[in-house]
Amino acid sequence: MTLDLAAFAKDKGIKYFMISYTDLFAGQRAKLVPAQAIAGMQEEGAGFAGFATWLDMTPAHPDLFAVPDPSSVIQLPWKKEVAWVAADCMMEGELVAQAPRNVLKKLVRRAEVEGMRVKTGVEAEFFLITADGSKISDEYDTAEKPCYDQQAVMRRYDVIAEICDYMLELGWGAYQNDHEDANGQFEMNWEFDDALKTADKHSFFKFMVKSIAEKHGLRATFMPKPFKGLTGNGCHCHVSVWDNDGKTNVFADRQAEFGLSAEGRHFLGGIMKHASSLAAITNPTVNSYKRINAPRTTSGATWSPNTVTWTGNNRTHMVRVPGPGRFELRLPDGAVNPYLLQAIIIAAGLDGIRNKADPGPHHDIDMYAEGHLVKDAPRLPLNLLDALRAYDADEGLKEAIGAEFSAAYLKLKQQEWNSYCSHFTQWERETTLDV
Repeated sequence: MTLDLAAFAKDKGIKYFMISYTDLFAGQRAKLVPAQAIAGMQEEGAGFAGFATWLDMTPAHPDLFAVPDPSSVIQLPWKKEVAWVAADCMMEGELVAQAPRNVLKKLVRRAEVEGMRVKTGVEAEFFLITADGSKISDEYDTAEKPCYDQQAVMRRYDVIAEICDYMLELGWGAYQNDHEDANGQFEMNWEFDDALKTADKHSFFKFMVKSIAEKHGLRATFMPKPFKGLTGNGCHCHVSVWDNDGKTNVFADRQAEFGLSAEGRHFLGGIMKHASSLAAITNPTVNSYKRINAPRTTSGATWSPNTVTWTGNNRTHMVRVPGPGRFELRLPDGAVNPYLLQAIIIAAGLDGIRNKADPGPHHDIDMYAEGHLVKDAPRLPLNLLDALRAYDADEGLKEAIGAEFSAAYLKLKQQEWNSYCSHFTQWERETTLDV
């Protein structure tokens, strides 16, 4: 039964709804709708001009309507009179094929038709920085090895505990929080869930973290590499596939190597096969490639991959299999679109299962120290342009995730790259002025 948002508002004391959708560049767009108007909005959607956001549209396009999905509604724990609800984009009565949440829902349905229910969990890292964005917010957070620093995490207790309390209140199953490997960096974990639910939670989490940081006079950033020399913001994704009743993990086979079943190996094979092209989605900004191709950081390791390799419980590879029935994709970063992350994983994995893709040999070495010994593994793209070209050449993946989406994404991302290339930098003056 579909939840009646007007009744929900009356029951929970909601005054306003944020009807929210995420555009191609992971921008979160919303309209603030009074509860008295939500019944009509639930039926027809809130109107937007698609061209005014990062979608491949023009000012001549008809209205885009964001139709709220009541199953996603969340009452803001820090402002109880407001509720957030994820929306599906419609235009002239049809789903907008390029809209990220629509892309994901299509792939979730495709997996269900094939008897699979993809479940995921994300590890969304972020920095707490000064309001002007110039430096980390804690002047005492200077340790060479800051990961898990108990003093540093307690100096930000008010922010971290408030966010965690809200996740517990929302029933997300929050289970740990820590200071991460960079000075000023944190990670907060909650339980895995169905891919669409994880994407909605991921989207809301970013909104919540930024909001609570602002409440405390700080700023939160998920930027992949905000500070030179410090470990970047990853968004590792743990993946498992279950049967449609959600009770049997079809990736799990304790008799198999690493506890990963034949289906799990084929799904992983799809990830490995498409790794260089899916980087255009998992690492979607110019700055992303300062993280995955970074030199050694002050802590001693970047904790990010630069080569298409997989392993057992070893964090120096692109994919690790930490235990039976799941694997961790360590490629995505903090800029990744929550919906497109899930969509591209499903698209590549389903392709792998259909074609019985082989992930290739695993490597158990320390890739940071001995990666040069692996001669046959592809390098990940060196920059956004290389990733976009790899994605554009991958006809199978483009078709799997959606031809219309792929065309729109490539068009706008190419424009972003061109804009970057036309930007004049201080580095150019420093290295070229006296030639």
